[in-house]
Amino acid sequence: MNKTYVTKPAEIERRWFVVDAEGQTLGRLASQIATILRGKHKPIYSPSVDCGDFVVVVNAEKIQVTGRRIEQKMYYHHSGYQGGLTEISLRQQLEKHPTRVLEAAVRGMLPKNKLGRQMLRKLKIYAGPEHPHKAQQPEPLEL
Repeated sequence: MNKTYVTKPAEIERRWFVVDAEGQTLGRLASQIATILRGKHKPIYSPSVDCGDFVVVVNAEKIQVTGRRIEQKMYYHHSGYQGGLTEISLRQQLEKHPTRVLEAAVRGMLPKNKLGRQMLRKLKIYAGPEHPHKAQQPEPLEL
C-alpha cells in the first residue's frame, strides 16, 4: 500500500524571485506568477497548504496587452450607494495605478478563500525598476 505525502508548513522553504514585466503579455505573465505563488512548480505541492514562493514584479507600468483590450477591458467598482458603480478602462488604470492591473489579474487566478488571500500577500508589485527587497536576494526569474 502506498502512502500519500502531505506537506507540513514547517517543511516549506520559501525563495524570492524578481520578474521584469517589461514587454510581457498581461495574462501569460499573471498565470506564471500565480503558479509560483501557489507552489505548483515544486515537487512538494499540496493544494491545501501555501507552499509557494515570494514574487517581486518590477516595471509593471510597461506591461503589454494584445488586440483592442487596452480600450475594451473595463474595471468596475461599486461604492455601496445607489448609482455608485464606476468603471475605468484598462488604459486609464495603467496610467493612474499600473500595479492594480497585474494584481487583479493574478488575484483572479488564485483560490477564492483564505489560502488565496495568504498567497496574494507574497506578491510585491512595483511600477518602476526599483524595489526595496534587495536584502532578500531575489533570484531573477525568466518567464
